[in-house]
Amino acid sequence: MEIMRKFSEQYAKGSKTYFCIDKSVTAVVIKGLAEHKDTLGAPLCPCRHYDNKEAEAAQGFWNCPCVPMRERKECHCMLFLTEDNDFSGDEQKISMEELKEMTAGY
Repeated sequence: MEIMRKFSEQYAKGSKTYFCIDKSVTAVVIKGLAEHKDTLGAPLCPCRHYDNKEAEAAQGFWNCPCVPMRERKECHCMLFLTEDNDFSGDEQKISMEELKEMTAGY
């Protein structure tokens, strides 16, 4: 989870996007990305349904940052939000303590 936390912070900073004002959304998404990275070998978007996760991870379109995020700054998971988004917070950092606390029940 630490690797995906660091990636998310760096990508938010580099793309000039921000985490959701509700940081539990950020935490759950990062945890899902980390789990997919561990089980599939790629950070497949955890917010979509897939008939075959392995095939989707290998194809790469929905691996974070996904193509819609890279091309249009559209993050379906609400992990990376532009500052004009109503759900955008003003933070680009989240601690491991916050992640663990907010995902303890998931």
